Amino acid sequence: MLQPRRVKHRKMMRGRREGRALTGNTVAFGEYGLQAEGAAWIDSRHIESARRAMTNHMKRGGKVWIRIFPDKSVTAKPAETRMGSGKGAPDKWVAVVKPDRIMFEIAGVPDDVAREALRRAAHKLPIPCRVVLREEAVA
Repeated sequence: MLQPRRVKHRKMMRGRREGRALTGNTVAFGEYGLQAEGAAWIDSRHIESARRAMTNHMKRGGKVWIRIFPDKSVTAKPAETRMGSGKGAPDKWVAVVKPDRIMFEIAGVPDDVAREALRRAAHKLPIPCRVVLREEAVA
């Protein structure tokens, strides 16, 4: 699964997810893209599950671009632990996704195959998404 090779600070603050994506909101590499319609933390397991769903439906044809990377650490404390005694250890890695962000792109497959592959990938993600073409991705 995706995670950074090394980071300067292992424990990060939660931050905010307000506003819309200013960058990464156009289809840049492929012909079709999967655009987020809500804000969420996308776990590295979500990304891998969506990638598998797409490549499996495309019969390993065409090309897939993953436009998000989980570079934010989320900490968790062990179960049944008393309050206090500091912050928990890093538990998982997430990508902060805002509305209008293009998360995945596809090229090199027919129209119906690309749309179905991205629709299946959207089912694996915790936010509503829509399939966009290269021309109509500008929000």
